[in-house]
Amino acid sequence: MAKVHPNKSNYLSTTSSSSSFSSISSNFYVSPRREIFTLWMKSLVYHGNGCTVYDSNGKIVYRIDNYNIKRSKEVHLMDSNGKVLFSIRNRKVPVFGHWDGYKWSYDGVTSKEMLWFQVKKIHNVLRGDYVNYYNVILGCNSEASCYNIILATKSIKIVNQHGRLVAEVKQKQASSGVLFGEDVLTLVVEPHVDQSLIMALVTVCGLIHHKI
Repeated sequence: MAKVHPNKSNYLSTTSSSSSFSSISSNFYVSPRREIFTLWMKSLVYHGNGCTVYDSNGKIVYRIDNYNIKRSKEVHLMDSNGKVLFSIRNRKVPVFGHWDGYKWSYDGVTSKEMLWFQVKKIHNVLRGDYVNYYNVILGCNSEASCYNIILATKSIKIVNQHGRLVAEVKQKQASSGVLFGEDVLTLVVEPHVDQSLIMALVTVCGLIHHKI
C-alpha cells in the first residue's frame, strides 16, 4: 500500500514542558476554512488496532492506540502528544445501548473528564439498505439532537440540526483517481466546526463498525 503520509517525526517527538498539558481552548480545533484530514485505521504503535489522523500537511494531529484490543468498550482519542481529548465508552443497557463521550480538561496540575455527548441509534428510520441513523446529544442534559450521523457501509455523513452537512468521511482517493485501501479514509470538516468533536464522533462510528 502506498504511504499515507511520509512524515512520522512529529509522532515520535514529545514536549516536556507542562504548558503542553495546560487547558487548550476549543477554538484551537475550530478553523475558518474547510479542513481535510487523512485517517489511517491503524495505530503507529506496532501497527496495532486504532487510528492515526494526519492533517493536509502530513502532520499527525490525532491518534487512537488500542493495541491488540478490538471492539473495545472504551477508547481514548488523543492529540499527537498523547494527551487525551475524549474518552468514548459503550454503554450497553437493556433494549438499546448508546455511546458516551467524555471531554478532558487540564489546568496544568490536574485533569478531569466531563460527560460531553451521547450517541444513540434512531430505530424508527428506514431510508435504505445498509444505512443507519444516529442522534448526537451535546451536554447530555437535554433530548434535543444537535447532530445526526448517517452511517453507511463505506461513508459517514454528519449533519447539524438544520440538515446542513458539517463533516463527511469516505475512502481516500489519489489525485490520479486511484482509491487507497479500505483502511485509508478522507475526513472533510466544514468551517467553524469543532474538529476534535467531529473526530470523536467518527471514533464512535469506528467502534460501531468494529474498525477500532
